[in-house]
Amino acid sequence: MTTLPSTMYAVVQTQDGYSETATGPTINDAADWLATAEMQVPVPGPGEVLIKLRAASVNPSDIHFIKGEYGQPRVQGTAAGFEGCGDVVATGAGAEALQGQRVAFVAAQAGAWAEYITTPAMMCIPLRPDISDEDGSAQIVNPMTAMAMIDIARNAGDAFIVSAATSQLGKLMCSLGRDLGLKPIALVRRDNAIALLKDLGAHEVLVTSDPEMRTKLVALSHALKPRVFLDAVADQISEQVFCAMPNGARWVCYGKLSSDLPKLTQMGQLIFMGKRIEGFWLTQWMTTTPPADQMRVVAEVQARFADGRWKTDVSQRVALKDVIKNLANALKKGDGKVIITP
Repeated sequence: MTTLPSTMYAVVQTQDGYSETATGPTINDAADWLATAEMQVPVPGPGEVLIKLRAASVNPSDIHFIKGEYGQPRVQGTAAGFEGCGDVVATGAGAEALQGQRVAFVAAQAGAWAEYITTPAMMCIPLRPDISDEDGSAQIVNPMTAMAMIDIARNAGDAFIVSAATSQLGKLMCSLGRDLGLKPIALVRRDNAIALLKDLGAHEVLVTSDPEMRTKLVALSHALKPRVFLDAVADQISEQVFCAMPNGARWVCYGKLSSDLPKLTQMGQLIFMGKRIEGFWLTQWMTTTPPADQMRVVAEVQARFADGRWKTDVSQRVALKDVIKNLANALKKGDGKVIITP
């Protein structure tokens, strides 16, 4: 049996609770919210596992969380980070089946940015050997969100709209939509992303800075009838997109990349056109979706990474000991995932 150390290195939160402001998932200096710490290696309780970290991925939700803008409060002195990949090195009662396995995991109350993490066994997915650690570290939040939201879209017609389409999640949704015979309409900020997204599966790509964008969208809306808008930005352009969509359209917000607060300009559409605005949070999906449906999604996600249909685009790797110093700059590197390694 492997002897575990008594202490570990971690990147911890320096503030409690929620922030009174919301400025979006960007930071100028990680030291405003995080610090390094030497901590006791946690002990797994009943139904929990202890994981030795191989890699952790940085998602917008992580940045919202450390800034106090997420759906659960921060706890000062606890490790940050939600998602990663690692080896189960100890288990609590009832979780013994995972001992020794390499797993993708979600840290239930955060904690992935540490050398060791405890989390409930039900928040872990054993990984196939043909999946890399980097793909494993980004195996849950984005891919399972993509699968769940494309299920929403495919039940509402052939076409759907996706914002922030050059994000890791946006690219996954475009390729999945194409594979299922759907017509993704991708929204991007720059025209140099058009060719990439069309190669990945976007049926049409609209550039939000294009003065003719709304006119083009209205024409596409008439032609393709997209009734689901999968939106990670939630700004005034998002509201204009929603207003241009046909009867019965659903604006599904799963992120808030913009710090702008959009105004609803056509309230009558909610009354007379049967439109609605709603949110999607993977945590709720995981706790309310039947296990059989979750296992179907998990198997499909791993198959897509294993055969190369999906991959994790990595923009930069940051060592755990360098997170405070380098995270802010790493997040500005471009369209790809920042990966934290021990």
